[in-house]
Amino acid sequence: MAKHTLFAIRAGSSAIALTAAALAAPAFAQTAAPQAAEATSGTAADDGAIVVTGYRASLNASASIKRSAPTIVEAISAQDIGKLPDVSIADSLARLPGVTAQRLEGRDQRLSIRGLGPDFGTTLLNGREQVTVGDNRGVEYDQYPAEFFKNVVVYKAPTPSLVAAGISGTVDLRMLRPLAQKDRIISVQLRGQMNGLGKLNPDASRYGYRASAAYVDKFANDTFGIAIGVSATDAPSQNERYNAWGFPNEDTAGKNLFLGGAKPYVQSNKLQRYGAVATLEYQPSENFHSTLDVLYSHFRETQHLRGIEFPIAPQWGSGATVQPGYKVDNGLVTDAVVSGVHAVQRNDLNRRTADNFSVGWNNQIGLTDKMHLTLDASYSSAKRTDFLLETYTGTGYQTAGPADTLHISANPNGTFSIVPTIDYTDRSIFGITDPRGWGYNGTTAVVQAGFLNKPQFKDDLLSLRGDLDGEIGSGLLSKWQVGVNYSRRKKTSNFLSYFLCPKGTGTDCTVASGTTKFAPIPDQAVVGKVPLAYLGVPNMLALDPIYLYNNSLQAVYDNRPVSLVRDNDVIENVWSGYAMINLDGDVGGKKVTGSFGVQAVHTRQTSHGSISNFNNGVVTIIPAAGGDNYWRILPSANLAIEVGQSTYVKLAGSQAMVRPRLDQERINLEFNPVDFTKIGSTDPGNGPFSAQGGNSRLRPYLSTNADISVEHYFAKGGYISVAGYYKHLTDYVDPSQNILYDFSSLAAQFPGVQFGTTLGKVGAPANAGSGNLKGFEFTLSMPFANFSKTLDGFGFYGSGSYTDSKIILASNAGNPITLPGLSDWVGNAELYFEKHGFQVRASYRYRAKFLAEVAGLSANPTYRTAKAEGILDAQIGYDFQPDSPLHGLSVLFQAKNLTDRPFITYQNDDVRQVIDYQRYGRDFYIGLSYKF
Repeated sequence: MAKHTLFAIRAGSSAIALTAAALAAPAFAQTAAPQAAEATSGTAADDGAIVVTGYRASLNASASIKRSAPTIVEAISAQDIGKLPDVSIADSLARLPGVTAQRLEGRDQRLSIRGLGPDFGTTLLNGREQVTVGDNRGVEYDQYPAEFFKNVVVYKAPTPSLVAAGISGTVDLRMLRPLAQKDRIISVQLRGQMNGLGKLNPDASRYGYRASAAYVDKFANDTFGIAIGVSATDAPSQNERYNAWGFPNEDTAGKNLFLGGAKPYVQSNKLQRYGAVATLEYQPSENFHSTLDVLYSHFRETQHLRGIEFPIAPQWGSGATVQPGYKVDNGLVTDAVVSGVHAVQRNDLNRRTADNFSVGWNNQIGLTDKMHLTLDASYSSAKRTDFLLETYTGTGYQTAGPADTLHISANPNGTFSIVPTIDYTDRSIFGITDPRGWGYNGTTAVVQAGFLNKPQFKDDLLSLRGDLDGEIGSGLLSKWQVGVNYSRRKKTSNFLSYFLCPKGTGTDCTVASGTTKFAPIPDQAVVGKVPLAYLGVPNMLALDPIYLYNNSLQAVYDNRPVSLVRDNDVIENVWSGYAMINLDGDVGGKKVTGSFGVQAVHTRQTSHGSISNFNNGVVTIIPAAGGDNYWRILPSANLAIEVGQSTYVKLAGSQAMVRPRLDQERINLEFNPVDFTKIGSTDPGNGPFSAQGGNSRLRPYLSTNADISVEHYFAKGGYISVAGYYKHLTDYVDPSQNILYDFSSLAAQFPGVQFGTTLGKVGAPANAGSGNLKGFEFTLSMPFANFSKTLDGFGFYGSGSYTDSKIILASNAGNPITLPGLSDWVGNAELYFEKHGFQVRASYRYRAKFLAEVAGLSANPTYRTAKAEGILDAQIGYDFQPDSPLHGLSVLFQAKNLTDRPFITYQNDDVRQVIDYQRYGRDFYIGLSYKF
């Protein structure tokens, strides 16, 4: 049997023709997205045509998809995904025009398309909407092994048949189709990984691996095909973390800006993921085609975090003293000695376990020669459990022990060096305690020597769809298409949390009951020492938090009012119907393709949860339910005109919607204590009742869109394109809006009290914002063979984009904001050489400053300005050629983040006020693959 590469494409017009044929098929599931053509590998096909393989083949495939699509899309192929380090698919998506990624834990995760973050887009798997292991709707691409996908298509303009499209765009992950392969495929891959920072914690590792295998074959005269894949990943990452509390105007330092406090940490992560995929495809005739897709992924991430919290500024209650002789630079104290500091030493462990399952069955039935019925059923489920453990040690309970004297000084990168006086590894003065006396359970003080969060999330989505299409005949109007889709999604969020205090005397960890306030650190808990030398701390104690949890700490249920009303579910029942006309013909001698039509969406959403009240030390929990019903009508039109030889103008206009975050749709409300000083007020905004929570009647964001793209494709491969876009956003969700709420049920608990009004304000999200977004994109894919035959094998791929936005929220109408996740300037550039088996590639991407979503107080999301960043990746490899006894073997060396670029956020538009500084280091990979 001849050997064939797993992904290859014939260069030139044949690839375009095959892709166009795929586009002409019924538009759902396997045929909804453009498909890249396939060809054998080697230097020449049987008919003498040149065959391009590897990265150049993937660029050709992507260009073919883009060229043939009757709407505006971007695409990558599986070979493209596999070429650069790809902890997740987001690594490759971030190199597409107008697409950026925010790094989380050193990995590309939070995707923005044309300046709109993950809350504004949707992700499909083989054309089907998917659930997520994340907290909300945004898909975390870590849940999908990248090896399983043949193509990824990003729709930047919706069509009527694209159900569950997003405002920013729609990412469609496409699995390989076995009947499209010419021959049997058996492929194995193994890759080793090393982090350049080394292991920052003694119980972590800097080394990891990634392994995968695939089997694809056809049977029964090529009418039945099977594709099976398995993968295993054990990927480490390291993080030197710094977090500043903020910068108050310190009275004792001349009212200059002063470091309020800081949390330097070292963090070691290990991502373990095991996945399997199977596709069964059956096509006994032209009138019947059935495909079954199954995907399962088990995900486990462990994080070791060790560091010290330093309360510093007296203005913020640190109890410390700023010594004379501090230095000031333009209103900021850049050097000072602070005495009387009582720090909190932290040894934490985060463990996250998730399972993701997806199954979809698609059947295409030819009713007549010109009419087809497509039936599709799918189910997607995700379950996630977190174990977030914090443990504290200090010199005494509530600042009772020895204090530290710190020398703080500003560094050029915006962080502060913090040089202590006491030895943070000295167990004779450090013990298990609540060093600052921060523990409070809502009614009384507790000895909080640690804390445990155990949230659980479950997300289920059932979808049923039917489509009917038929040919119209000759002329521009080529096909009609109608369809209906029903989906039911339910996301359940459950939260458990516990106060942890030293074992010994007392009950419920309360101070009043005599709970032990200080306990020695057992020998068995000590695993070594950890330096925080990057910020001036020589060493701290490295303890095993699990040992402390099991042997030294007792857990008491957290029954604060805010903790008792977090459990909720959100259910969405959605009916979507559409009708569209496809265009394919000539107008005035110009080839024209496209579509126009309308989509009607009816939604019935409900949420179940609870509301709480807290008065005189008594917590009252009341079950609650609520929701809404609404219609949305979404017209759209797409037009692609071949205005010249290989030159296209694509136009799109549409109305699109995307649903708000699921946690914003929850019913839960936390009542504040009734203010009896205002019982006579008739003003709901200044009355006795108030609360905060979600909004179960929240509606989707709406966007009116206009898009244009001009694309020219070169004869010897590659293309150049310029695109422009405008979006007018309405029903924008203001997360801080106050809405009226009738508190009659609460007022009834106080018989005999005459309230001036039972109406009050609830701080909750509301559709009370609007804005606009506009920008342009430029892309150049240029094989240098277009200039000279001697440059064959060399090439360039790059893009640049500019986006501007203005959002006005009713809660702060006088201060317009930019979109979270938007960088006004974004650029990508890639140089490559690939010929005779050799491959060399360097990739650089840049994004300007942007509003980043980060974890704030109590892990709640908050937004801060992130600095501009540029990241360089590179790789070199070799594929053994057919005349070699090692033919089929490939070797590859890759390096990621060669610029060692940290992730940095700052506040108040002052780059000196750095809040987050996270350095992940460089990652290096070496890989082997063999294709039989």
